[in-house]
Amino acid sequence: MDPIDTARAVVDEHHPKARAAFLGGSVVTGRRTPMSDLDIVVLLYGAPAPYRASFRHDDWPVELFVHTEASWYDYVEREVRKRRSPLLWMCADGLLLLDTDGVGARLAAEARKLATAGPPTVSVEEIDDLRYGMTDLLDDLSGSAAQGERLFIAIELARRTSELALAIGGSWSGGGKWMARRLELTAPGLSMRLHNAVQAVLAGQVGSLVDVVDEVLGQVGGRLWDGYKRGGVAP
Repeated sequence: MDPIDTARAVVDEHHPKARAAFLGGSVVTGRRTPMSDLDIVVLLYGAPAPYRASFRHDDWPVELFVHTEASWYDYVEREVRKRRSPLLWMCADGLLLLDTDGVGARLAAEARKLATAGPPTVSVEEIDDLRYGMTDLLDDLSGSAAQGERLFIAIELARRTSELALAIGGSWSGGGKWMARRLELTAPGLSMRLHNAVQAVLAGQVGSLVDVVDEVLGQVGGRLWDGYKRGGVAP
């Protein structure tokens, strides 16, 4: 069944009195795969929103994100502060399936405005936290001879290096495939270099990964360990 028709059927079945609905994610882009699911955002006037649920409908995996207008703004605000907002992008880039009173068009316009404006500027403290964590991981990588340990250290270094590159580039962050896609736009070639470097670590060679990580760190002052300090929260 066509994904758009299926998405409309899902909304009709689960929330026939919905104010608005969006179909987002890879299924509405050229990146659709046989494993793509239906990411559907639904706007209600009240309860049982907000909630999310996962299920199957006509052999389609469905992710349902149900909100009121107020909860939509609340969730987006919290996600934007983290520089990563799946809800924002599902509405900014998604297909408006239903709009009974104009709220869908209004939120789509707001989502596109926020997405275009970009994420909040990353703070010096956040950058230093990343520098410190990556420095610690680089030391762990150099000091470990256990391949099992190196695997997880290398994966974590690749993830944090990607986060730092996106922050430096003023880009939105993401998880999984979305991090790779945003990274390719912000720092072309870095994703493949990290991939090859992690592969080299699995073959027992850490030099390539160290070089890539240090190159990204060098854009914000290099490694950081000596003198790093953060206050705690008093009980």
